[in-house]
Amino acid sequence: MTTIYDFSLTDTQGNEVSLAKYKGKVLLVVNTATRCGFTPQYEALEEMYRNMRAEGFEIIDIPCNQFGNQAPGSDEEIATFCRITFGTEFPQFKKSDVNGESELPLYTWLKSKKGFEGFDKENSLSPRLESMFDKADPDWRSKSDIKWNFTKFLIDRNGNVIARIEPTKDMGKVAELVKRTLEAK
Repeated sequence: MTTIYDFSLTDTQGNEVSLAKYKGKVLLVVNTATRCGFTPQYEALEEMYRNMRAEGFEIIDIPCNQFGNQAPGSDEEIATFCRITFGTEFPQFKKSDVNGESELPLYTWLKSKKGFEGFDKENSLSPRLESMFDKADPDWRSKSDIKWNFTKFLIDRNGNVIARIEPTKDMGKVAELVKRTLEAK
């Protein structure tokens, strides 16, 4: 049975990193962007990382430029922006595709484990996103593709995908879910 530990990613220095190095950790895999309405989530992500890292929490940050060209720049420019603007310390990997022919194999696997279940109805941006997608593809709700930047996958300590979290989810609720996952040991 495949787990997240069977995949590797390329870091911002061009080194291949086996995700097996994260065995026993709770992981949050996030496709990010530096010029997105959700970019301020970096602040909440970094706070979660600092508060829960000692308990075995790691964030896998994968910048992606597939949604509105909102992650322009080189890997180095993106990493510098995140460090300077949000003080990020969690691992960031090479900018990559999360949908389509060039998508990372990791994302093919993640999407096969947890498909799209809808945007958070409490977020005021959800109707705008839904309207935009309705115009582009009437069947978008039934597809497992990543819909936008800052989609998150929560992985338990055994390498299993336990949740797909859309970018419209309140970050306080995301932190609560991560905390419960850490406590489940």
